[in-house]
Amino acid sequence: MSGSRRAEIAGGGIGGLATAAALARKGWQVRVHERGERLRDTGAGIYIYENGMKVLETLGAAEAAIAGCSRATTREMRDGRNRVLSVHRWGSSGRVYSVLRQQLIEALAGAATRAGAEIVTGSEAVSATPDGTITFASGAAAEADLVVAADGVNSRIRDGLGIATRRRNMPDGAIRLLIPKTPDEIALGDTGTTVENWQGSRRILVTPVSDTELYIALTMLDSDTTGKATPVDVESWAAYFPHLRPLIERLGPGGRYDRFGHVKLGSWSKGRVAVLGDAAHAMPPNLGQGGGTAMMNGLALATHLEGAADIPAALAAWERAERPITEHTQRMSIFFGRPASWPVPLQRGFFNILSKSRKVGELRTRTARHIPTGTA
Repeated sequence: MSGSRRAEIAGGGIGGLATAAALARKGWQVRVHERGERLRDTGAGIYIYENGMKVLETLGAAEAAIAGCSRATTREMRDGRNRVLSVHRWGSSGRVYSVLRQQLIEALAGAATRAGAEIVTGSEAVSATPDGTITFASGAAAEADLVVAADGVNSRIRDGLGIATRRRNMPDGAIRLLIPKTPDEIALGDTGTTVENWQGSRRILVTPVSDTELYIALTMLDSDTTGKATPVDVESWAAYFPHLRPLIERLGPGGRYDRFGHVKLGSWSKGRVAVLGDAAHAMPPNLGQGGGTAMMNGLALATHLEGAADIPAALAAWERAERPITEHTQRMSIFFGRPASWPVPLQRGFFNILSKSRKVGELRTRTARHIPTGTA
């Protein structure tokens, strides 16, 4: 019986809140610890694919997460002269929404609290032991049947457990921000089209996320000092993408640069402590599935624990079941970012293959088409 079981979750991000909602819906007493004074997320926008939508629907968070947001139907890749390199239509792999990250966080938090979870802000978890004891920066400690480390790529809990961890910085990163739509863009309505512009090692992704806002992501090699500078260097970026100069000039002083990372663990758990989200399987955002994977694994965790008498054994079964699709997603996220470091002619050849190859398309959309554990 899980009704009397208690879970302490470190991290009030997408993975931690999804896990909280999933466990609470199955009768667990759940407390989420967020070190910030309020729940908030960085990164501006996020894609939610069919797999993520299924999780949100199961958790009762879907309606709030996508309210007023854009449903994407087509993804175009264009070059620095605005020539179409490839076109992908999402119909065959299900729904895709581009949403505000903060809206997703609030939707998951609402689902968790409605299910009975408690969310505590200004509470930083700093360590946990395999027996289920969690310790906080204040010096206080708590005992639980389950501790979940969803405290990000720099997880202190994970590092303190001594789990074998492979971390590496990727060669590229991004500046992400939101900008208001112009009156003409508002009048155009939701076209359902996102455009990723490539020119050498730089990219500009333009995605509508609501009736009034655009999500912009500028991606560059970490060695590109001018490209990653904030505020955005308008002249430098406009030289790469002349047709986007009016948009680049609208970016203003906002945004911050973050380098992409990759994390792979020897094990996702130790004793009664489970690790998920970026703490366990961080990946570059080239598939837009970092958040989706974290939500899938949070729901799957609760599903595997339902009725389990042996929590460590259930955590091992959870990892065996969920790790293959997670590692596929990581591999593909890395693979589809590699053209950023290739010569332009090689990039063009890759995009040509991307637009025509069924096999490449299948690899790219496998995670989106995956049916998450715990959904119908």
